[in-house]
Amino acid sequence: MKQQSTQPRIMAIANQKGGVGKTTTAVNVAGELARRGRRVLLVDIDPQGNATTSLGIAKASLTVTSYDLLLGGAPPETIPQPSGRDRLDIIPADQELAGASIELVDVARREWRLRDGLVSLFPRYDWIIIDCPPSLGLLTLNALCAANAVLIPLQCEYLALEGLAQLKQTLERVRESLNPNLRIIGVVMTMYDGRTNLAQQVVDEVQRYFPRLICRTLIPRSVRLSEAPSHGRIAHEYEPHGRGAQAYALLTEELIGREERIL
Repeated sequence: MKQQSTQPRIMAIANQKGGVGKTTTAVNVAGELARRGRRVLLVDIDPQGNATTSLGIAKASLTVTSYDLLLGGAPPETIPQPSGRDRLDIIPADQELAGASIELVDVARREWRLRDGLVSLFPRYDWIIIDCPPSLGLLTLNALCAANAVLIPLQCEYLALEGLAQLKQTLERVRESLNPNLRIIGVVMTMYDGRTNLAQQVVDEVQRYFPRLICRTLIPRSVRLSEAPSHGRIAHEYEPHGRGAQAYALLTEELIGREERIL
């Protein structure tokens, strides 16, 4: 089922912990959606700009970024740029975005600046994927107010559930006070190593606590998956038959299915 052009699905990739695979997930899901014929916009709102770099875009060459979208520095229609891939555009980010949290404090509708900036772009896209920074600050809050779904990447490690509980509380507060349409579309386990007992124990524990949220697809720990961004490529372009590329293809199909059951 195609998404309506006037109202794309907007999915934030969020977790306040760093190093859990947020950017890898955002970039590869966006790429896989585009490969399936969806018109996709990837929004990088992490001042580190890793999603931007992962698509092979040089941050030194940027003239407009997500900073301009949030602070009104340019007309929204002029900010998305081609990624070099069919049906996939990006709103890039660089270190200038680091100051946005401070500058937004006194701005009207500060939690809604991202949503307000994206509205005029809705007719262009079927999906908008937002790569969030590793924090629960104002940038991530803007993503959660703009989105109607959140995908939570969770590393297969001992303290994973501790962070998940905190994030879930934050999402519930956002839903109650700001964005009642927000919901968790899934929790995806990343960096899974089936050779270790710990990885399977973490998956089992998340399954026990959040049985309806955990995604069936497990993203494996993969050197090739980690290498792809340094070449400016998504997993399918770098090693199309690799475990990482195949996992993200399966995850994307799973997410499409979850969305279509709700529509």
